[in-house]
Amino acid sequence: MCMAIVFLLTIVIGVPIPFAAGIATVVGLYIADIPLALLAQSAYNAFEPFPLTTIPLFVLAGQIMEKGGMSEKLIEIAQKLVGAYKGGIGLVTVVACMFFSALSGSGPATTAAIGSITIPTMLKEEYRPRFAGAVAAAAGAMGSMIPPSNLLIIYGLVTDESIPRLFLAGIVPGLFLGFLLCVVTYAIARKNNYGGSGERFTLGPLMWALWEGKWAIGAPVFILGGIYAGFFTPSEAAAAAVFYGLFVGLFIYRGLTWRGVYESLKFTAIIIGSILFILGSTKAFGQLVTLFDIPDMVSNGFAGLIAYPWLVMLLIGVVYIFVGMWLESIPQIIIFTAVMLPIATQIGVDPIVFGVFTVMTCEVGFLTPPIGVNLFVASKLTKTSVEDISVGVIPLLIPYLFIIVLLAFWGDWVTWLPDLIMGPSLD
Repeated sequence: MCMAIVFLLTIVIGVPIPFAAGIATVVGLYIADIPLALLAQSAYNAFEPFPLTTIPLFVLAGQIMEKGGMSEKLIEIAQKLVGAYKGGIGLVTVVACMFFSALSGSGPATTAAIGSITIPTMLKEEYRPRFAGAVAAAAGAMGSMIPPSNLLIIYGLVTDESIPRLFLAGIVPGLFLGFLLCVVTYAIARKNNYGGSGERFTLGPLMWALWEGKWAIGAPVFILGGIYAGFFTPSEAAAAAVFYGLFVGLFIYRGLTWRGVYESLKFTAIIIGSILFILGSTKAFGQLVTLFDIPDMVSNGFAGLIAYPWLVMLLIGVVYIFVGMWLESIPQIIIFTAVMLPIATQIGVDPIVFGVFTVMTCEVGFLTPPIGVNLFVASKLTKTSVEDISVGVIPLLIPYLFIIVLLAFWGDWVTWLPDLIMGPSLD
């Protein structure tokens, strides 16, 4: 209890989350009379797993592919596919984010890469700024679900679940989410008469765009296909993705400069530095949470509801969404998975399904103030306030909440693809 109080108080007074977790951990170690060396040992153990190298490599690959011109090719394909209809550029934003999610693995990065190109176009077509920003923010959040996903990798490291299996589990929910976002975007755009020429779709221009963008479309096929064909481990696939991005950016599309490579390396160093710092402090915090039997205490609180698994999952979802409004996604996954996963498995929820459920609630956190990272990115791109973007994103939260509810009632559809390709789990 003292740990939780210290953790909350430090966050309230503005202490950064990694420091808050570290301070709370020190208090917990002192109360339990455990040597403070556990903090350093836990951080070392958190950095030790080799699959952790996957995250910086995928971040670097996504940056290189963006600066090398792949994001523009993906937007051209999306433009030919859905750009002629009402809300066309909004639909292009959603579809392009779905494509780019398979390159970046990050929600904020996807919002920035695609939104920086499509938001100015939406504003020129007299879209309301808060709607333009909201579409980019909501669509960009898919970057945390469609593989390769950095949050799914973190969940896999925390739970020792198969990362390739988690990647496969994220595909169907990610695509379904993209479809629902397109429906909502189209409905709002049609109501407000945003954009679109109403010209009929024709196959010729789409096929030409696909041919021109074949190297961009080929990137996720190369990355994910290599993993599931057995040519790469996820870490090796991430390294191969970097070389693929360099080759295409320098020699095929020729949009990548050496300055762009430097900026990509700099961005990756900043991102992985913050991730490692968060991972080191919150890993020890999560271990102490388990050591103090907090999962058992929380489980006892849910004891009367075990007969209603859907209700337990919905309550966990409410907790996760509320926490996600205040806590960054990585520490949220590390800290709360240790508490909530035992409850989920007790009511018969597959850990893979729970991983997708967890990341989906984290995506809602990207879109809710005060921490919502995607909102801040979209706010800068549209030059409007975060509060205004927050209002615009409300209807676009409906697809996320719908899928969360669907997962609470029925999760087998998530494991269908992993079971089909990799066989049923032996757990």
